[in-house]
Amino acid sequence: MTTEPFNGAKLAILVGDRIVTILRDDRPDIPWPAHWDLPGGGREGEETPEACVLRELQEELGVTLAKDDLLWGMSELSQGSAIWFFVSEQPNFECSTVQFGDEGQMWKLAPIDWYLEHPKSIPTQKARLRAYLDQRKTPS
Repeated sequence: MTTEPFNGAKLAILVGDRIVTILRDDRPDIPWPAHWDLPGGGREGEETPEACVLRELQEELGVTLAKDDLLWGMSELSQGSAIWFFVSEQPNFECSTVQFGDEGQMWKLAPIDWYLEHPKSIPTQKARLRAYLDQRKTPS
């Protein structure tokens, strides 16, 4: 998609009416401690947004997806650099294959509505997810 400057990327993995979420660590030295987040993180080296989010997914959950599994993406400027947000719909997602990494307290396959309404879900991620869900409902 781009090689322009960006800080990181997040991924919403939708499994029917559910979403893969990660409860962030509860530490004062990180943004959004003890909040429900989505897989993803910071860019390393010169990687693309897609490579960044797929690497982070592998590190955080031990899950491997291909670039072609990323159905939708958007970027937003934040502090002078882009943040990417991707969506992958995985109706056959196997929870038994998840190998939770060492970042975060736990992971959860949660109802999408629960995530969107939860007071400790990160607001920017909720807004980006809503943007995807809104365009998905719009007929072509």
